[in-house]
Amino acid sequence: MPFQFETPIRVLAIAPYESMKISLTHAAEHFPELSLDVYTGDLEEGVNIVKGRDSTRYDVILSRGGTADMIRAVTDLPVVEISVSVYDILRTIKLSENYTDQFAIIGFPAVTRNAHTLCNLLRITAPVITVHDADGATAELNQLIEQNIRTVICDKVTHGLARMKGLNALLITSGENSIEQALEEAEAQGRSFRRIRNENLFLRCILSRDSRQCLVFNESKELVFSFQQNTDEEMLTYLQRRISVIRDDGENLTYRQVGGVLHSITGSTFTVQDQRYYLFRVQSGNIPLPSRHPGIYTYDASECENLFMNSFFSISGSMGTMKPMLDSIAASARPVMIMGEVGTGKEQIARYLYLNSRFKTRPFIVVDGEQLGDRGWIFLLEHHTSPMNAAGTTVYFQHLEKVPAQHQQALLSLLTGTGISKRLWLIFSCDEMEEMPISDFIRQLITNLGPLSLQLPTLRSRRDEIPALSSVYLGNLNEELGKQLSGFEPEAMDMLVDYDWPGNYAQFKHVLQELSVVSTGPYISTNEMAEMLARERRIHRRKRKLETDTFEGKTLEEINRSIAENTLAANGGNQSMTARQLGISRTTLWRMLGRCSGQSSGKEE
Repeated sequence: MPFQFETPIRVLAIAPYESMKISLTHAAEHFPELSLDVYTGDLEEGVNIVKGRDSTRYDVILSRGGTADMIRAVTDLPVVEISVSVYDILRTIKLSENYTDQFAIIGFPAVTRNAHTLCNLLRITAPVITVHDADGATAELNQLIEQNIRTVICDKVTHGLARMKGLNALLITSGENSIEQALEEAEAQGRSFRRIRNENLFLRCILSRDSRQCLVFNESKELVFSFQQNTDEEMLTYLQRRISVIRDDGENLTYRQVGGVLHSITGSTFTVQDQRYYLFRVQSGNIPLPSRHPGIYTYDASECENLFMNSFFSISGSMGTMKPMLDSIAASARPVMIMGEVGTGKEQIARYLYLNSRFKTRPFIVVDGEQLGDRGWIFLLEHHTSPMNAAGTTVYFQHLEKVPAQHQQALLSLLTGTGISKRLWLIFSCDEMEEMPISDFIRQLITNLGPLSLQLPTLRSRRDEIPALSSVYLGNLNEELGKQLSGFEPEAMDMLVDYDWPGNYAQFKHVLQELSVVSTGPYISTNEMAEMLARERRIHRRKRKLETDTFEGKTLEEINRSIAENTLAANGGNQSMTARQLGISRTTLWRMLGRCSGQSSGKEE
């Protein structure tokens, strides 16, 4: 039976970046005659989204730049292009004013046509480079690097490539006027293109389901349809085995771990022209499964890359001049010790080393010295399935200064006395605070294992780079939040540069995120900056006061009692666990507590 299509006009929008998806959704509220489905995907990813949608459900497709050109080749629907206006380019150029070095404008023709016009009118001497595919963009970026041009204003495709090469990349986003004009054209073209369709019921049965990955098998267990061309072979084999247990009475739910990621799988049947098919919908988790020992986590290269590429280090290019040294360390396979203050990005640097090493085809194991409990340490140090007994993997020990005293010697013996560094790539990190010496445990580890030392700079030591770092990150926040911020008022930038940043890059990222959310004008104002930094000073002042007041003016006996009481409280009153963590007997713990209360308290294991 034919499907009847009524108003409104149905639009499939493919946004090359997330903030355009948000802007399209908001702008569509002013077009009651449009029904808008928005997805995020660039170039091939956008084309695959179109291929994975039922074209009979839409009247027109909306996209931008090179993605729109590629979509035209795979659909018979009209494709309306969201333009990049002269104002959009000018706004991004304005954002680059904090840079003292030369910049270039690079992108697909939809970007560079208006860029040429704008540069001619304003007599801007920046090179404008047109590319037609990702390979061409890569070649042009390499030439810019050879010319010592470190900043590019670009479209989405070139933006990702530039960031991977360590360049400062500012994404040109389409403004509200450009999006509204495209929606007006989509409404006109969609209305003229609408017609009744009655096509493949088989595809409609699949595509009317939700957006999870769908795979369909026939009764011979052959894969006859899949949204994704490269489905994992292990998953395919598992689904073929599941066919025999799929019932006809509704959906069957199960879970399966593949590649360290948990998948929820629902299976059901449907019939088309007397032929039975088996439909599986697979929802993949975006985070790795934790082990049964909190504090030990396993990642693969794709998960690490996703975490790093969305980190402040990747977005802002804040690795600075460290990149060549990091690449050399990654190639050496020697143990590495990363040291630095809180917030200097030690975990992201560890991920970068892993991703650029020959070990990236094997898992990246994180051992958190702060979170791992006694049972976890026993498993790590003694069990035959411990990741320490693997080969060719990377094991990253973070918060090394938080390793409990009772496990330090056993860990030290394993790391320095067994030749384990020849089987595994060992990376360590610890928080290094001003005027605080490193512990004997870490000193012995450095002395006996001889790791390469990597000292991460503080943000306050790079004050001259703060304007550039803030502009690049602000450009990313424009993309992420759908904002159109053009920069900072001059006094606001001065305040940003003069602040001490005790929390380093982590605090810097947090402050810029909040400022971007609360700012209502095109520039972050001086008042907004003053209020934000005043609050940060109060928070860190209270934190420092708590740290300095903890033991000031107290006797050694009172300090020991305070440590025992705080540790006991943190362990929920468990005396045995507290004694093990402090490296003392329960009798000694009782005495330390008894001098205060006259009796022991707390619960047993």
